[in-house]
Amino acid sequence: MTEAALLIGLNALWQIAALALLALGLAIVFGLLRILNMAHGEFVMLGAYAHLLTAQMGLPPAMALPVCIGFVGITALIAERLVVRHLYDRMFDSLLATWALSILMREAVELVWGRAFRNVPLPVGGVTPVGPVGYPTYRLLVIALIAVFFLALWLWYRRSLTGVRLRAMVSNPALARASGINTARLSAAAFVTGCLLAGLAGLILAPVLAIEPNMGLDALIRSFFALVVGGLGTLEGLGIGVAVVGGLQAGLSAAVSQTAGYLGVLILAILFLWRRPDGLYRRR
Repeated sequence: MTEAALLIGLNALWQIAALALLALGLAIVFGLLRILNMAHGEFVMLGAYAHLLTAQMGLPPAMALPVCIGFVGITALIAERLVVRHLYDRMFDSLLATWALSILMREAVELVWGRAFRNVPLPVGGVTPVGPVGYPTYRLLVIALIAVFFLALWLWYRRSLTGVRLRAMVSNPALARASGINTARLSAAAFVTGCLLAGLAGLILAPVLAIEPNMGLDALIRSFFALVVGGLGTLEGLGIGVAVVGGLQAGLSAAVSQTAGYLGVLILAILFLWRRPDGLYRRR
């Protein structure tokens, strides 16, 4: 394998892993609760800004994780209690409500930090040899951690009691309630967890992104495209979607340009919405 081909493959793997991390929170909220969370990207943004908040509070960099969990978790809990809880059976209304919430969150961040682009340092620097090329160590570490995390999540979802309750709630909410499952509490936990995962994605990817108030829009669009291509409601569909979308974007970006990569993903998503709205992987 040539150096150029290996580098393209590593970049494609990075794009897939990063997109999987970004899309997971939206997949949980949209796939399990049928809430199209238009504020998903803003929760990613809050996770990225947790780095700046940590520095402003005078805390060591290691405290960015608990700061992110507290910052994003409290915001998600307030949003669920005040807005989302009343809209679980109203998809269009939830879309409008969370869109308004996303605008509110962006304006609040602009008020506190302004519109300037910001960056945070890599927690792990240097490059690691991969065959004949060197690749950023931080990216390789993130790829490995995401692979392990998704495997653990899949096993938990398939074998745990909570996973069984979630699948029951998705399949038949009325029957799940009649069986004694507290679907309101489970739905709230799923929403907050989805938002927390979005925030953690922003925290982890912040060192390789430009941090600014509108950064969440790209995360939302790419995550939604991955769910459209792969299918809703399953980790398998999410995996297929991010592999297709991330691989296509990385390949076109390397062969043509970054703009061509975004355009190719957009065309693919439109074709799937038109011809195969259920995605490649359909829940049995």
